[in-house]
Amino acid sequence: MINITLPDGSVRQYDKGTTSMQIAMSISEGLARNVLAAEVNGQVWDASRPIEHDSAVKLLTWNDTNGKATFWHSSAHLMAEALEALYPGTKFGIGPAIETGFYYDVDFGDRVFSQDDFKQIEDKMLELAKNREEYIRKPVSKAEAIEYFTEKGDEYKLDLIKDLPDGSITFYSQGNFTDLCRGPHIPNTGFVKAVKLMNVAGAYWRGDETRKQLTRIYAVTFPKQSELTDYLHLIEEAKKRDHRKLGKELELFAFSEKVGMGLPLWLPKGTALRERLVRFMQTAQVKAGYEQVITPHIGHKNLYVTSGHYEKYGKDSFQPIQTPQEGEEFFLKPMNCPHHCEIYKTKPRSYKDLPVRYAEFGTVYRYEQSGELHGLTRVRGFTQDDAHLFCRPDQVKDEFKKVIDLVLYVFSALGFDDYTAQVSLRDPENKAKYIGTDENWALAERSIIEAADEKGLKTVVELGEAAFYGPKLDFMVKDALGRKWQLGTIQVDYNLPERFELEYTGSDNQKHRPVMIHRAPFGSLERFVAVLIEHCAGNFPLWLSPEQFTILPISEKYEEYAKKLSDILKDSDICGLIDFRDEKIGRKIRDAEVKKIPYMLIVGEKEAAEGLVSVRKHGQGDLGSMTIEDFKQQIIKEITV
Repeated sequence: MINITLPDGSVRQYDKGTTSMQIAMSISEGLARNVLAAEVNGQVWDASRPIEHDSAVKLLTWNDTNGKATFWHSSAHLMAEALEALYPGTKFGIGPAIETGFYYDVDFGDRVFSQDDFKQIEDKMLELAKNREEYIRKPVSKAEAIEYFTEKGDEYKLDLIKDLPDGSITFYSQGNFTDLCRGPHIPNTGFVKAVKLMNVAGAYWRGDETRKQLTRIYAVTFPKQSELTDYLHLIEEAKKRDHRKLGKELELFAFSEKVGMGLPLWLPKGTALRERLVRFMQTAQVKAGYEQVITPHIGHKNLYVTSGHYEKYGKDSFQPIQTPQEGEEFFLKPMNCPHHCEIYKTKPRSYKDLPVRYAEFGTVYRYEQSGELHGLTRVRGFTQDDAHLFCRPDQVKDEFKKVIDLVLYVFSALGFDDYTAQVSLRDPENKAKYIGTDENWALAERSIIEAADEKGLKTVVELGEAAFYGPKLDFMVKDALGRKWQLGTIQVDYNLPERFELEYTGSDNQKHRPVMIHRAPFGSLERFVAVLIEHCAGNFPLWLSPEQFTILPISEKYEEYAKKLSDILKDSDICGLIDFRDEKIGRKIRDAEVKKIPYMLIVGEKEAAEGLVSVRKHGQGDLGSMTIEDFKQQIIKEITV
C-alpha cells in the first residue's frame, strides 16, 4: 500500500501502482469525469500514470492553470494528427501550450498554407476528437526514437532527439499519430469539444534566422462550445481596447522607423498623462521618505561586471557604446540598481542613517528581438519607477511591508482591485542560475513570505521565477477583461551589497553589510500605461486625463466667453481645450466623445448672458447648466477623490 496526501491534508491508502484517475474515481465519479491530469509531488503527470510511492497528489481540472496547459498541449497533438491526415508528408517542430491556447511549428514543404485552410483543420480536429482516442505514453530508447523519426523522415524531431539523454525519451500516441513528447496529456481526445485556429505566422526553427522558416499555427480549444463563444467575444472586446489602436486615436504615443523599432515617442497628450503618473508617484514617495536621484543613461562595463548582470545577461541586454578612446567599454544602461549602489558608496554610513531610500525614474535600454516588440508592452527603451532601499537586516521586513503598502496604494488609485501576489523563489534544482549563499537566500525568502503573510496578501509560490540575485514579490493584476498582467515588483537582495562592498557602521562600531530592496510599483511607465489604457479602454480617471474638459462654442460669437472660462479653469490646474472648429455643435460633441474627453462645456447665447456652462459628461450625457465656479469645485472635488 502507498499513502496519498490530498490538498486538504487528508491521507488515503491505495494499492501501489494506483493512478490519479483511480484516486479521483474513489472520491467521486463526477470529479473523475473532469480530471485532466494530476500534480504528483509537484510534477504534472498523466492521470493514467501509475504512482509507485507515497506521494502528495492534486487532481487537475479545467479550473487549474496546469489543467488548462495540459488540455492545450494535448490539443496541439490533436491538431498535428489532423494536419498529418489532411496533408501527408507534413513535418513537425514543437507544439507547446501558451498562455491562451497553443501553437505548432509545421513544415508543409512546397505547400502554401493560409487562413483559408483553417475551417478544414478545425472540422478534422473535431471529427478526430469524437473518437475519444486515449493519449498513450511509451518510454523509448534514444536509438528507437532516432529509428522511428528517420524512417518517418522528420529532421526536426531528430534535431530535438540529439540533445536528449538516453533514458529520458517518451513517445505519446493517439489514434494514428505518434509524437516525441515528455507529456503530460489529458486522458483522451474526447474532452476537446470546441476548436478555433486563431492565426498563422512564420517562425525560424529553434529561433535561428539562419535555419528554415516554419509555419506557426496558433489555436485554442475548450471543453465547451459556450466557452469558445465567450472567449471570441473577449477577443473582440480586447481589439477595441488595444492600447496601440487607442494610443493612436487618443494621440498619446507613436513609433518611427527612423528613430528605431521599439523606441516610443510620447506625444503631448501622452506626455501629459505620463507626467501626471510621475508626479503622483513622486508625491507618494516623498511622503514615504524617498530621496530622488538621477543617473546617466550609460555605464562602464566594470559596473555591470561587478554587479553580475554582465555575466548573466551580457549578450541579451547590453548594447555597447562606441567611444573615441580605444579600449573603453561603455554600455547603454539596462538597469539602474548598480548605479544606485555607487551613490550609496559616496559617503560613510551609520546604522542611524538607515534606511536610505533612493528613487529614480530611470530610462533603461534592452535589445529585444524585433519579432518580440509589441506596442508599449515590449519595447527597447523604457522608464522604470525604480527605487532601491538600503537597510539593516532588522529593518528588512518592515521596509518590505511599507513598499507593499505603496504598491497597493497605486493599484487602488488606478482601479486595479483584482490582484494576486506571486512569491518568486529560487529553483532548488538549478542553484547555478543564482548568486549568493544559501543562508542569505533563506533569509531573503523568509522576509518576503512573512511580510506578505502579515499584510494578508493572497499569494501563490512560483519556483524558479526569482531574480538571479534574490527572491521577489511580483503583483499579478487582472484587468477589466480578466487578463493577467505582471505589474509591480519588490525584491530582497543580500548579494549586490556584497558584490559592491557596501557598508555601514553599526552600534558596535563594526562594519556591516546593508540589505538592498529593489522596487518598482509601476514596473515601467510604458508597460503600465499600456495596461492602464486597455483596462479602462482609454477612459482614464479624471485626475489622470490629459484633457479634462473641452469647451464647445456654438458659434464664433462665443469664443471670447469660452476663452474666459478656459482661463478660470486652468488657473486651478484643470487642463483642457477649446474646440474652435467651424463645425455644428452635434459634430463637436460626437468628436469629443470619440476622444474620450471627460467633460464637454457647451456655451452659447444663454450661457454667455447668464454666466453659465451647459455640461455634458463622457458616456453619461447632459448634466444640465451650472456656473463655472460650481463646475470648477465639482471637478476639484472629483480630482481630489
